[in-house]
Amino acid sequence: MKINKNFIKENLTTIFYALIIAILIRSLLVQPFYIPSSSMEPNLLVGDRLFVTKYSYGYSKHSFPFSPPIIKGRIFFNKPTAGDVIVFKTPADNRTDYIKRLIGLPGDSLQFIDGKIYLNNKEILKSLISKDDIITCGKQQIDVITFEETLPNNKNYSAVYLKDFSFQNSDVFIVPAKHYFFLGDNRDCSKDSRYLTSVGYVHEDNLVGKAQFIFFSSDFRIASIFSFWKWHKTIRLDRFFKKIN
Repeated sequence: MKINKNFIKENLTTIFYALIIAILIRSLLVQPFYIPSSSMEPNLLVGDRLFVTKYSYGYSKHSFPFSPPIIKGRIFFNKPTAGDVIVFKTPADNRTDYIKRLIGLPGDSLQFIDGKIYLNNKEILKSLISKDDIITCGKQQIDVITFEETLPNNKNYSAVYLKDFSFQNSDVFIVPAKHYFFLGDNRDCSKDSRYLTSVGYVHEDNLVGKAQFIFFSSDFRIASIFSFWKWHKTIRLDRFFKKIN
């Protein structure tokens, strides 16, 4: 059978342009992310798939796949707002994606005292929601207290703590210029800016984008993806297109 060279060329050209368009959309507009851990429970669950807008805070080399050094610093920068849920590259390797909630802006001071968070010497207000919630931490089920926290800019969200507030006290964290301080909403099951050797303060260049909404969610820890007769138990329809607060 004779191969039509023009047919092959046209298809390769189409594939090439499709890849370029996909990369541009992923780099400049939106990118899907998968939640692999429970550090942001109860707001983000393992198995949530969400869209992150790449343009929210401008662009750096980390906006692109494999972080090529094609941009120095950050361009078209829009400052994030305290309370935003943000994907960033960890300072430890500039490669791993983390998602956490922004709590401290450049110049802010933060300290944990008796399990309470003080931002610029003022306690972050907490309103009790429940004393009897159960969430996951890795493979464990843990009993937690759920609060609604309110930041000074009136941004509020749910956060959970172990009943004995395992992270009781800390030194004062002073957020350096052009850096940010992040916490997981699952406060006693999150590796975040409290741990300076593994995450610590995050430079503005490491910001990837703002988490906007969940477009799909499933928990295939309950049953295999191939067990289609159990999909009604594994797929969380109530989380589809849920806006991230």
